Amino acid sequence: MAAAAAAGSGTPREEEGPSGETAAPQPQAPTSAPGARLSRLPLARVKALVKADPDVTLAGQEAIFILARAAELFVETIAKDAYCCAQQGKRKTLQRRDLDNAIEAVDEFAFLEGTLD
Repeated sequence: MAAAAAAGSGTPREEEGPSGETAAPQPQAPTSAPGARLSRLPLARVKALVKADPDVTLAGQEAIFILARAAELFVETIAKDAYCCAQQGKRKTLQRRDLDNAIEAVDEFAFLEGTLD
C-alpha cells in the first residue's frame, strides 16, 4: 500500500535490492522547465563566501556553481553518515553527537575533527 502511495505522489520511490536492502533513489537529470534550479544552494551566498577569502581575486560563474554543487554533495554525504549513526541509536532525528560520531568513524572527515568544539 505504501509503495502505491509513493508511486502516485510524484516522489521518487525507493526500490528494494536483491539483498532486501532499500536502494537510494537515483538522482533526476536536470530539466529545462522554467524555474528549475541546478543548484539548491543560493549562488549569491556562495559567491559572497568565496569573495570573503582574501586570496581569491576573481571567480567565474562556473566556478561558483561547481563550488556550490560540491558543497551540496558534501552536506549530503555527511548527513547520510550522521543519519546512519542516529539509526544505530534507534532515532530518526539527527543530533550533534551523530555528526561527531560520523566525523570520527569516516576517514574522509578527519579534517573536521575539532571544528565543532
